[in-house]
Amino acid sequence: MASASSDSPSEYTRDEAILAKLGYKQEFRREFTPLEVFGVAFSIVGLLPSIASVLFNAMPNGGPLAMVWGWLAASAFIMCIGLAMAELASAAPTSGGLYYWTHSLASPRCRNLLSWIVGYANTITSIAALASVDWACAIQITAAVSIASNQVYATTNGQIYGIFAALVLSHAVLVSLGTQILARLQRLYILLNVCLCFIVIIALPIATPSEFRNSASYALGDFTNLDGWPSGFAFVLSLLAPLWTIGGYDSSVHMSEEASNATTAIPWAIIGSIAVSAVLGWGINVSLAFCMGSDLEGILNSPIGQPMAQIFYNSFGQKGALALWSLVIVAQYMMGSSCLLVGSRQTFAFARDGGLPFSRYFYRINSYTKTPVNTVWLDALLSLAIGLLAFASTQAINAMFTLAVTSSYISYITPIVTRFAFKNDFKPGPFNLGKFSFPVAAVAVLWMVFMNIVFFFPTTPQTTVREMNYTVVVLGGFMSLALFWYYCPIYGGVHWFNGPVSNLVSADKGQDDDSVSEKMGKGRDVDVLTVDV
Repeated sequence: MASASSDSPSEYTRDEAILAKLGYKQEFRREFTPLEVFGVAFSIVGLLPSIASVLFNAMPNGGPLAMVWGWLAASAFIMCIGLAMAELASAAPTSGGLYYWTHSLASPRCRNLLSWIVGYANTITSIAALASVDWACAIQITAAVSIASNQVYATTNGQIYGIFAALVLSHAVLVSLGTQILARLQRLYILLNVCLCFIVIIALPIATPSEFRNSASYALGDFTNLDGWPSGFAFVLSLLAPLWTIGGYDSSVHMSEEASNATTAIPWAIIGSIAVSAVLGWGINVSLAFCMGSDLEGILNSPIGQPMAQIFYNSFGQKGALALWSLVIVAQYMMGSSCLLVGSRQTFAFARDGGLPFSRYFYRINSYTKTPVNTVWLDALLSLAIGLLAFASTQAINAMFTLAVTSSYISYITPIVTRFAFKNDFKPGPFNLGKFSFPVAAVAVLWMVFMNIVFFFPTTPQTTVREMNYTVVVLGGFMSLALFWYYCPIYGGVHWFNGPVSNLVSADKGQDDDSVSEKMGKGRDVDVLTVDV
């Protein structure tokens, strides 16, 4: 194997040696420092623009009480998920992450199928995440135009889709650039996101006129239910807001092969991004609850078309709101680039192991940029396809947000369960919870199963075909196709897919196969170079 930093196989870095023990050669440049790995996860969370994107879900399903206390309750469970995932990431830091762990820990009788399911669930998660982030960014851009026109401008879903398509394509160009450029950008993302949080937490209460200021009893205790579900169930539905916002923490895992000191940097990036997001996000929600006024229906149905933008307009006036909202759009755009960055790495890893159709074409590193350009554009085009739901109805396109959560939970649940449900030789890495591993994992799994069931319900009890929750349709359809491809006679994955495939070859063979598909054609007798760490 040729090292990324040396021509001699004996001169591995520690990270390359650990990756070799997992069966892979170093193909990316390790340009991401621990801070920058944290920056990837934190920028995908993108607190303020993310809260703005899903405020339409929390406000009608509990109002200020759901925004403030629902955020705290959800954050505790999200931390349990993050802790369970961090243990796995520390033990086996590879871009394949979730499906690699599943295959390593599950029983030989079912590990190929489970790994296949997790790989495809994680793939649709990455695509849905990019689609939902960029759709929210498109709506934010139209909200900025509405603010600038004093709420005269109105838009259509077709116009929003045009903006959405331009955003996705621009992200594809940006993420196709060299790794070093993308790594350095993460520091800018961290700075902008933190500054935006403190602007809202500090400046919003100062600027808000008295008529929009709420009392403590209202901000911390009022429950407003506008969608018609029983209050308890409405509160549970409101939790989509924090669960979607503080999501994507597995993004750090998919950057494992580009991070230095991955066995500790990755788990702490997961935990750190959740902890910082939980604290700052709660502060933002408290500030909004005190400063948004009590006319929630007016905010939700305003001509601006974006609840948080309307709150800013009420508090800062036209010019102040437009200036702050422009920064929110920039942060949201950064989120989109991070989503595609991480998603393309996951898709590349799955193609490397032969899981995707035409894997030989997607398992490619561009010789100039040293990035997986083919998978970048694959994810971008599939996101554009999901965006076509906008032409069905508003509820259909909003399914992208629940789709990103439900599909990610399928891919999170499986490796965590397989660790404890099957006999395996799991060896903890530097980050481990010791005797608390099982209780934390149990809480995490039960929570994710419960929320996945909840998120398949429609927004309101009275629904139509146009207004139904399309999460079931999109996720069910995608996973059904994945299973059909697995069990397809003669050509299906059941006949040839054996989980993660080593791409290491003995140095004396002088071989370096271009694609995993070619390896499968030659057979699976690939020598794995084991290195003691």
